[in-house]
Amino acid sequence: MKILVALAVLAIILTLFSALSGLLRPGANRERTVRALTLRVALSIALFMLLLITRLIGG
Repeated sequence: MKILVALAVLAIILTLFSALSGLLRPGANRERTVRALTLRVALSIALFMLLLITRLIGG
């Protein structure tokens, strides 16, 4: 479980830096930045739900 949480946090951080690089690059594709931020939000919600469900079942 700890490895899964660590991988999810790492994926969230990587998508955050992907969006940041999209913002800082001149003439960058804004759709890529929006997609990266959307993925980041989805991963954060999924991680929160995973932790909540694990807590509820006693894991």
